[in-house]
Amino acid sequence: MGKRELTWQEEIERSIITTYRSKLWTPFIDAIKEYELLKPGDVVCVCISGGKDSMLMAKLFQELKRHSDFNFEVKYLVMNPGYNEANLKHVKNNLEILGIPALIIDTDIFDIANSQNKNMCYLCAKMRRGALYSLAQKMGCNKIALGHHFDDVIETTLMNMLNAGSFQTMLPKLHSDNYENMELIRPMYLIRENNIKNWAKHNNLRFIMCACRFTEACSVDNEINLSQRSLTKKLIQELKKGYNSNVEKNIFSAASNVNMNMILGYKKGNMKYTFLDDYGGKEPNS
Repeated sequence: MGKRELTWQEEIERSIITTYRSKLWTPFIDAIKEYELLKPGDVVCVCISGGKDSMLMAKLFQELKRHSDFNFEVKYLVMNPGYNEANLKHVKNNLEILGIPALIIDTDIFDIANSQNKNMCYLCAKMRRGALYSLAQKMGCNKIALGHHFDDVIETTLMNMLNAGSFQTMLPKLHSDNYENMELIRPMYLIRENNIKNWAKHNNLRFIMCACRFTEACSVDNEINLSQRSLTKKLIQELKKGYNSNVEKNIFSAASNVNMNMILGYKKGNMKYTFLDDYGGKEPNS
C-alpha cells in the first residue's frame, strides 16, 4: 500500500515542527522556558483574534500539548467584539481548517467603542482586554495567552520612547491588577513577524487583518496604513537599512540591559527616583 497523503491540516501542523522548527517552534519553547510562562497545573486560555499571530499561537499550543508530558490544560477562545459577517465567517473557516476547537463568544464591544467621540482605539483595547480576563476566569483559566511577537515588543518600546517620553517595554508576562490569580503571558515573545507571514504563505493560509468597524472603510492594501505602529515599523526598517542592521535586536536587548547609574530617573510602583537621590558628588564611570 502506498503512503497516505497528509491532509491540509496535517501539512500545516507538520510544517511547524519541520520546515519552520527553528523559526517558530524553537523560539516558542525558548520563551516558555526562559520567562517561566507555564507551571504544572496551569489552565491557559489561548485568546484568538482571528489574525495570523493568534491562530499560529493556537497551533503551537496544540503541538505543545500533543508532544509534552508537562501537566497543563489549554482552552481556546475567540472573543468576537462585533466583526462583520464576512470577517466572522473567515475566522470560523480558519478555525475549521486548522482544527482549533475554539469557543466563540459574541460581544458588542465595537458598537460601544465606536459610539464614543474620542479614544476609540484605546477604549476598544481596554474593553477587549477586560472581557478576555473575565471570560477566561469564568472558563476556569488562571492564565491568558496573547499572540504578541518580537516585532510587537520592539515597536512598543520605541513608540513609548518617541510618543510617551518613557522607556517601557511589553513584558513577556504580568499579573492582572483587577482579576485575582490571573496572569497574562506572551509565549510568542521571541518569534519574528516575517516568519509568521512566511509560515502562513507556505501553507496557503489567509487571515483577517484589522477587523475594526472604524477601519473597515479604509484601503485593504496593508501598505496604505498610517497608524502609529505602522509608521514605527517603517522607521525601524529605515534605521536597519541605513544605520545598523542589528537595530531590532539592540532595541529588544536594551530593555534588559539598563544601566541604572546612567539614567536621570525611574519609577517603581508609586515611587519616583532620581539620580540625585544617591548622588555622592562623584562623576559616573565613563
